[in-house]
Amino acid sequence: MDRTAPGYSATKDAHLKRLRRIEGQVRGLQRMVDDERYCADVLTQISSVHEALRAVGRELLRNHLKHCASAAMRQEGESADAMYDELVDLMYKHVR
Repeated sequence: MDRTAPGYSATKDAHLKRLRRIEGQVRGLQRMVDDERYCADVLTQISSVHEALRAVGRELLRNHLKHCASAAMRQEGESADAMYDELVDLMYKHVR
């Protein structure tokens, strides 16, 4: 993401806030396992953490497309081609 883009600090802060919340969820999972909680409950919480991480990833990908990728593609040539390759790789990795 372009660090000089308007809203960068607010976007960064929002991502960090979400990641800290996820970190707390993971610590909660550790306690659940340590307390030998019911497996189905632990699995439900793992699913919740997984979806929260996917949501952060979607937002990061959106910002990457909006700022970094669009700027590189406007330049055309090798820079644009490299960005197209990067985007295809990112989409492939996140579809799984």
